[in-house]
Amino acid sequence: MSVRRWAVWAGWLVSLTWVAMPVSGQAVDVHAPMRAAMAWLATPWSDAQEKALQAHSPPRDRDAILRLPGSTRTYRRAQLASTIPDWWPQDHPAMPTIVARGRGKGLPCAECHGPGGKGIAHTATLAGLPAGYIVEQLQAFRDGSRVNDEMHFEASHVSVADVREAAAYFSGLRLTSRRVHVVQVARVPKTHVESWMLVRTRGGGTQAIGDRVIELPLNEEHVRLGDERARFVAYVPSGSVARGRLLATSGAGKVAACASCHGADLRGVANIPPLAGRSPTYITRQLVQLALGNRQGVANQPMQHEVSRLSLRDMISVAAYAASLKP
Repeated sequence: MSVRRWAVWAGWLVSLTWVAMPVSGQAVDVHAPMRAAMAWLATPWSDAQEKALQAHSPPRDRDAILRLPGSTRTYRRAQLASTIPDWWPQDHPAMPTIVARGRGKGLPCAECHGPGGKGIAHTATLAGLPAGYIVEQLQAFRDGSRVNDEMHFEASHVSVADVREAAAYFSGLRLTSRRVHVVQVARVPKTHVESWMLVRTRGGGTQAIGDRVIELPLNEEHVRLGDERARFVAYVPSGSVARGRLLATSGAGKVAACASCHGADLRGVANIPPLAGRSPTYITRQLVQLALGNRQGVANQPMQHEVSRLSLRDMISVAAYAASLKP
C-alpha cells in the first residue's frame, strides 16, 4: 500500500480569513503564525511528484516477496498498489467491510488509518476514540463544519450504518504503547516531504527547530509498506514537555487545564477524545485548525475558546506532553 493512501492531508488547504487591525492603515492577518505553521504540519505532495520520484529511483522487482520481521504475512511488491497490507492481523479483530474493502464510492477506512486504526503522523489515530465522537466527526466532515476535502468526500459517500459500524470497530481497539518517542532539542535534522511523509534529508545537516514538531519514522521503508508497528521520533523544542504538563494539569492565566475535560491522564472522558500517547504532529495540527476556524460546530466551541488564548508554542507543548504519556 502506498503512503498516499495513508495520507489524508488533514485539511492543510485552510480557509483565507483576514481580520482588519488599524496598524499603519493596513489589514493584518492575525492568524498568520497559525497559517504559516501549516507549511510544516502538512505534507503537500502530488501523484505527479510521486511518479517522478519513482521514475528516477532504482528499479524494483515487482514480483519481489516482501516481509516484515516478526510477521507471518508476505506480499508481492506489485500487490501494494491494490492491496491494504495487514501485517499484524493478530492485533485487531476481523475488520468490517467498510474498514477493509469500502463500499460503493466509500473508500476503506484502513487505506488511511490502517487495519488497527493507528494511522501515522498525518492521519488520525482512530483506535480507542469514543464511537460517538467518531460518528460526530464524520457528520462534521459531511456538513463542512470540519474542513477536509478528502474526508468530506468520504463522509458524503458512506451510509449511516457503515459509519456506526466503523466507529464501533475502531472504538473497540486499544493503543497499548506509544508509537512516538518525544525528544526535546534545540536543533533537528533537515527534512523534506517525500511520498506524503516527512523524512530526513540525507547529508543535509541540522537546523534550529524553532516552533515546530519534527516527527520522523525510525524506518521509512516500514512506513511505506504499511507497518502499523512502525515507530517514530518526534523532536520538539526544549522545555516543551514541562510547559505542556503545566498547561495540561493546571492551566495558565485564562487557559483552562486540558485535564479538566480530557481527564487527569488525558485518556479522554465519555465522548471527549483521548490525547495520551498520540501523534504530537496530529494534535498540534488540530489545535491550529481550531484556531483557524476550520473546526466549527457546537461541540468545538469550548476548544475554540481555549485555543484563542494559546500561542503556537503552547500548542506544541501541550501536544508534546500528551504524546509523552502512556495511552
